[in-house]
Amino acid sequence: MEPIFVTKPSLPPLDDFGDSLKEIWHSSYITNDGKFHKKLEAALAEYLGVKHISVFSNGTIALVTALQALGIEGEVITTPYSFVATANALIWNRVTPVFADINPFDCNLNVDAIENAITEKTTAIMPVHVYGTCCDVERIEALAKKYNLKVIYDAAHAFGVKMGDQSVLNYGDLSVLSFHATKVFNTIEGGAIVSHSKEMKTKIDNLKNFGIIDEVTVVDAGINGKMNELQAAYGLLNLEYIDEKIEARKKVSDYYSSQLQSVEGINLLDIMGASRHNYSYFPIFIQDDCHFTRDQLYQALRKENIFSRRYFYPLISEFPMYQSLPSADRNNLPNSWQRANSVLCLPMFPDLKMSEIDRIVNIIKRMS
Repeated sequence: MEPIFVTKPSLPPLDDFGDSLKEIWHSSYITNDGKFHKKLEAALAEYLGVKHISVFSNGTIALVTALQALGIEGEVITTPYSFVATANALIWNRVTPVFADINPFDCNLNVDAIENAITEKTTAIMPVHVYGTCCDVERIEALAKKYNLKVIYDAAHAFGVKMGDQSVLNYGDLSVLSFHATKVFNTIEGGAIVSHSKEMKTKIDNLKNFGIIDEVTVVDAGINGKMNELQAAYGLLNLEYIDEKIEARKKVSDYYSSQLQSVEGINLLDIMGASRHNYSYFPIFIQDDCHFTRDQLYQALRKENIFSRRYFYPLISEFPMYQSLPSADRNNLPNSWQRANSVLCLPMFPDLKMSEIDRIVNIIKRMS
């Protein structure tokens, strides 16, 4: 059988991209805030409904830069249930991660756990909108005001997600997106920071260009985080098809849900917090009363050439550089542990066929 991978990048029409490449070649301008770079930032700000956005070469550099832009020091409360870049960005800024537990229903940081983790060294909270589900942004905002903390959202999964009539990216001091090939919207590699003032955007844009203001002036110890013109042109073309791709993802998600919601021992993700979801992942959770374990299903799918992923296992707190942190103790993270050891993300991408979903579902049902 043909392999089915956990994801598949959305690609713009090759002929259209060729036209963009010809224009870039003709101009000989391939990086440093060029025409396509400017057009992409403007198009993304309009589509996402945000005031200011700065695009980056990748999401990790964007996370590192967001922390620099806010001058974050000391300790930052974050989740162990995420991709390791979330915590690594803190380490790169010489900031100590403090792990708090998650909610079992949406896999996002539990606000009471955040508050219990606050100390005199805490300067910020860095939650993750896991799987594109919305964090409890109102309570997090209230908590941040109460303790005078900054909030940086790792919104790598949250492209296009809305709460009510506005983007979830409008919450917090900054939100950071990933445009990696595996994401709902991609620029091959890439990322962005959403900010709320012209002054902050200017600071971020300076930081991503070595701190350079002009050819004789450097004002910050910045980094090279610029997106090149080829990626920006590719992204502009992908943006034209994003609504179509998200709608296709919804159909895949709805079909999975209709086939799996009655399978004993399997729980599905609660995505009801968003008024507009992006269906970036399709995680299932294998419960203790199930007739098979998560890893048994993982191996059974692999034998049939189906490549699911255990997002997110192991927890970040289990990696060697984080194990010694007091907050990494398993007793501190019971919900995170339960989810990490039961989750399996099934293949999810716009071009996934219903017959391929049937193939996946039938394996699960045969094991039940």
